[in-house]
Amino acid sequence: MRLRIISVAAAAAALAVVQPGTAVAAFDPSTTLTFVVTSGALTMTVPVSAALGSGAPGTQVGAPIGPVTVTDLRALLSASWTVTASSTDFTNGPSTIPATSATYTPGTVTTTGTITVTPTSVTLSNSPQAVVTGSSGVGDNTATWNPTVAVALPAGAIGGIYTGTLTHSVA
Repeated sequence: MRLRIISVAAAAAALAVVQPGTAVAAFDPSTTLTFVVTSGALTMTVPVSAALGSGAPGTQVGAPIGPVTVTDLRALLSASWTVTASSTDFTNGPSTIPATSATYTPGTVTTTGTITVTPTSVTLSNSPQAVVTGSSGVGDNTATWNPTVAVALPAGAIGGIYTGTLTHSVA
């Protein structure tokens, strides 16, 4: 019986020497893998129109205008962008309330992805001014806010419906 145990152990040891191990041999082939991360554009969506309410001369009208969203699909290692806003003067036939009678307050900005945003409240004018900046972005990201636009109605304002155009731009 003792002879049989030694024979089985010797056979197992011989088999282990003959079996290939898990070590990688010098002739094992390898495969190089490649892929492409696609990139897109920097875009923005804004509301088509907004009603700011009504008020008497010498008061203020204003309301949130609806969501403004910047979508950055450029997939950059270091992304930044700036949103500007400007306004035309508000007109009612021959009556005008200057753009500088209006303020733009971005409010809270909600983001996705990696981006640091800085909102800035401004007095609107006919010239673009920075209202939200994005910095330190990595990869794709978005930012959304619902700005409030308020207009101080001059004491001498003439009654009627006034219309102006708020223009956003992102670069």
